[in-house]
Amino acid sequence: MADPTTTADAAVPAAAPARAKQAKTIDAGKQANRRIGVRLVIYTVATHAFAGFILLLFELGNRNK
Repeated sequence: MADPTTTADAAVPAAAPARAKQAKTIDAGKQANRRIGVRLVIYTVATHAFAGFILLLFELGNRNK
């Protein structure tokens, strides 16, 4: 005899919802995707410049030994 606490629907897994195409990010009426890319490039360049400056300090400090 079947278990009365379960239903026939519970045995069938629910179908995954269809994934909608992602909309472009809009911020104040402008596309933000391009600005995010530009900001990423700026942060990457700034981080590398800062790391280069730190390495320069280590090299200059090493010369005075």
